[in-house]
Amino acid sequence: MKNLVVALAVTLFTGPVIAENLEIEYSKFYSHLRKLNSDDVQALEFAFGFMRVGEGRLCEIKDAEIVTDKKILPITVTDEQRFTLPDEKALKLAAARVHVDLAEPANVCDMSVQLQTKPAYLKTEYTPEELAMLVEQYDAFFNEMGSFLSFMMPSVKGLTVQFANEQMSRPLKDAPAINGGYLQLPLEWIEQGKSLTLPEKPLRVTAIATRD
Repeated sequence: MKNLVVALAVTLFTGPVIAENLEIEYSKFYSHLRKLNSDDVQALEFAFGFMRVGEGRLCEIKDAEIVTDKKILPITVTDEQRFTLPDEKALKLAAARVHVDLAEPANVCDMSVQLQTKPAYLKTEYTPEELAMLVEQYDAFFNEMGSFLSFMMPSVKGLTVQFANEQMSRPLKDAPAINGGYLQLPLEWIEQGKSLTLPEKPLRVTAIATRD
């Protein structure tokens, strides 16, 4: 799922990146963010980061902020080295820039974009209706993105629940087991209408998506 979303997103940020201090026009992020401003995808968000080339990890971000001619807005960077941005047309109109201070050479860090569930939808107890709603949200996103190229878009086959503890492995009652910090919920299981109880609040919920 993650790689598919990155492939759609990274084309907005092409061009040489040769310094540790990056300055990216907010409008390039906004063109992304506005894809999630409709009610049928309101549970989803984009999280941005920079993938270290050839290492499969995210580059360390020392600091990040949104800068306009009149103000500076700090950006919260997670321990995982990702950040989210506000969806504000005013920032686009103000020609805001996003400043990112990397701890390593920027020419080995490629833009990475993660489509995930908003923090408000991360919890330890899910009803069958809530799980079905998340599937519908991801379905709606891919359907909207693929309105002209539907044959290229993936379809949602379930949900992936990721935990901060990468070593977590344990069985769950009436649900698939957690393995290596991940819980895979196939669409067939979700459609059975079962509730889900987790041992702790997850780091994120993403879609299991494949091309048919």
